[in-house]
Amino acid sequence: MLRTKSGLPRHCCWNTDQHGKRRVRFRKSGFTTYLTGTPWSEDFMCQYATALDGVKAKRAEIGAARTKPGSFNALCVSYYRSPEFRGLKLSTQTVRRNIIEHFRRVHGDKPLKSLGRAHITSIIGSKADTPEAANNLLKVLRVLLDYAVGQEMIDSNPATGVKRYRSRGEGIKPWTEATVAQYRARHPINTRAGMALELFVQTMQRRSDVVRMGWQHMTVDKEGLPAIRVRQEKTDTPLVLPIHPLLEAALVALPRTNMTFLVTEFGAPFTPAGFGNWFRKQCDLAGLPNLSAHGLRKFALTRAANLGATHEQLKAFGGHRSDSALAPYLRTANQQLLARQLLNLMLGAEGEQNLSNLPTQLDKIGTK
Repeated sequence: MLRTKSGLPRHCCWNTDQHGKRRVRFRKSGFTTYLTGTPWSEDFMCQYATALDGVKAKRAEIGAARTKPGSFNALCVSYYRSPEFRGLKLSTQTVRRNIIEHFRRVHGDKPLKSLGRAHITSIIGSKADTPEAANNLLKVLRVLLDYAVGQEMIDSNPATGVKRYRSRGEGIKPWTEATVAQYRARHPINTRAGMALELFVQTMQRRSDVVRMGWQHMTVDKEGLPAIRVRQEKTDTPLVLPIHPLLEAALVALPRTNMTFLVTEFGAPFTPAGFGNWFRKQCDLAGLPNLSAHGLRKFALTRAANLGATHEQLKAFGGHRSDSALAPYLRTANQQLLARQLLNLMLGAEGEQNLSNLPTQLDKIGTK
């Protein structure tokens, strides 16, 4: 995110109101609002993100009065104004809006009631080369058309029953012990890039949560040991995570001149998207193409599964609410290691007496 000459984010400027108070004003594409708090702070940046979303909403509603009643466009306008949509996280709103708008550019003027299951099947089928994108579109259409049913715009949801593509891959490519070691060799922990990796590996959190971590989140757990308090942006799950000694030592040496642990080259907090782009460059510098920040969460949770962590332990650290949500990490867990652990359990259950008879039993096998 660019910092302007005034030291504020783009589209922001200092403004003195009628009471002589100096305030930050956001203005873009006819949309304007005031932002409160300290510029670049966590609360300030949340307001900034909301303001940017307000610009998008205003653009979407331009010409709403000229929208054909009963069209897909009319459904979109209604949905964007609904409590169902506005109650979503800002990040979820952005992703969902992008998918809807892409579909809307092609099909927006078409009458909603003429949209049948055959049409949905054909549209999803045309995206066979990008199955994940097809599945994401189908998921959003099901939600959107369910809303249309609730508004009595259509009688039934034509997306219901349309089959999604089966996932053919392992998901996002995970890091390994070797690639983590390679990254650490290029980016020591006393660098921004090194600190970023340790925050992911030691807290097992998502990118949207790691970029918001700062001194205000430091606390102690029930045993009085250093911990970090997290409220996950995606799920709103509150967590108190113990801090690994390696991470604790690095944080002690970190200057307390910024609210967040990770900052841009201008000293401002990262946005999740901006951080993702920056971290990708750090991976390239370490000779690690095709790896991402999200892959570090998968690595950390998979490693914990390899060590024999229980489902409840994994959920306590990762913030997952169900065993099914752990499936991507348990699938990737080291099969050979887990199989060896099971064999050791079986050998222990058989007891020393059975093992002491093993030579006699082998002799019997040899005489057959």
